[in-house]
This record gives sequence, C-alpha cells and structure tokens, in this order.
Amino acid sequence: MASQPWWHTKSLAEMNDDEWEALCDGCAKCCLVKLEDADTEEIYYTNVSCQLLDTESCRCSDYAGRTKVVDDCLKLDRSNVNQLEWLPHSCSYRLLAAGQPLPEWHHLRTGDREAMHNYGASLRGKVTSELNVHDDDIEDHIIRWIN
Repeated sequence: MASQPWWHTKSLAEMNDDEWEALCDGCAKCCLVKLEDADTEEIYYTNVSCQLLDTESCRCSDYAGRTKVVDDCLKLDRSNVNQLEWLPHSCSYRLLAAGQPLPEWHHLRTGDREAMHNYGASLRGKVTSELNVHDDDIEDHIIRWIN
C-alpha cells in the first residue's frame, strides 16, 4: 500500500514552512480587494486585485516584502487560518483545516500548476489591478462569483 501524501497525514500545525507554502493553490482570491458593510459586517469581494498581484501568474510580485508595501496585506498563517471568514470556500488552507480534501485541480494532486488555471479556479483573466481603479469607484466592482 502506497504511503499517504503529507497533506493527508499532517495537521496544518504540524507542517513545516515549505509544506505550508506548498499548500497555497495560487488562485489569488485572497489578494482581491474586499469591502465590509459597516452595519452588517458582510464581506463583499471585488474584481480588483492588490497592486502586487501579477494577474497572469496569480502570484505576488513581491511576496517576501508584501506586508511592508501593502499596509492591509494580511499574512495567512497557522494561527489565523481558522479565523478568516473571508477566505474563499475553495481555499486549500480552509479545506484542510475543515478536514476536507484538496480540490481535484490542486497542483499537489495534479503535479501541474496550470491545472488550476485551466479549470478556471484562479483569477487569471478575471481581475484588474487596484492601480487601475479609483477608490471612489471600488463599489462598482463588487462581484458575486467568488466562494
């Protein structure tokens, strides 16, 4: 019998830093600008991405320095993954934390980082950078296709 992959046998807390980083499916949905209704606390996703997101690769152009460049960039880690209600339901961290399997298109299952894009699970071709949208117009960019 073949041994189970590490993401089946380890909890998020047991994973080393390389394993933790490898879990990221690269969908970039966490890099979307989100709006919160002050009265209801409901979160609204927009089709506007962080200025650092490379919208073709769906990767951060300054991953190591992102929290210094973008004031409200939140580093997802083992201590906050269960507290971030705005994480999309397809987020690999959220899925594993809930005891669910990785999606069929995840690169750890397919061996191919393009599989997620081909499946349509990433933001590739669906967003614009916040550098192209005036703050007063952000509400015009609310979307319903996330989660």
